[in-house]
Amino acid sequence: MGSSVVWVILALLASISVFCSADPTDGFTSVPLRDSNFMIQHPYNMPLSDRYSDVDGVHKMWVYSTDKPYKDGSPTGPRTEIRITGYDYSSGVWQFEGYVYVPSGTTGVSIMQIHRADGEKPATDLMLRVYDGELRFYSWRVVEKDIYDRWMRVNVVHDVGANRLWVYVNGVLKLEAQGRGVSKFYFKCGVYEQSDASKYMESRWRGIKVYRRD
Repeated sequence: MGSSVVWVILALLASISVFCSADPTDGFTSVPLRDSNFMIQHPYNMPLSDRYSDVDGVHKMWVYSTDKPYKDGSPTGPRTEIRITGYDYSSGVWQFEGYVYVPSGTTGVSIMQIHRADGEKPATDLMLRVYDGELRFYSWRVVEKDIYDRWMRVNVVHDVGANRLWVYVNGVLKLEAQGRGVSKFYFKCGVYEQSDASKYMESRWRGIKVYRRD
């Protein structure tokens, strides 16, 4: 084998290694997040502390299927969610990152959303839901299996101009999907009841960050 061929193979292997080891946040810059950027939506008829805690940076959020919605008269299901404020976006490439833990038994619940800010229907371009120990894109496409009782790093990238979405779990690309077109968007995480929900729903989040591409 000629030396030129060897060098081509080595260069190819090096490029593959770099690609495989790339982090989802490469090329992005984190934006500052403070407590004021975390608006917590919870059942309207009870104090926040009954459905949310923050201990050592772990945001624990839970609801019961019998809970009220977050607004009196709202037709939506019960939720306890962090709504990221101050960084609604309508262009560019943005990314949400967080470490999530879902205890066994929680099912039929959304734990992360890219939500439209202008009251449009459908209201979301992405939902990550939990069904029977699987993380799914809405209710059909499996993103990650066997998620119960372990921490996972979740990165969600949204390119508004390209109308594309990417989901990474523990740094590995698990999903690429198309968005629903231009709008104004924001990120949410927590628990929000969906179809076939368990009586009790919980997720825990830590290390929540928002990035935008340089």
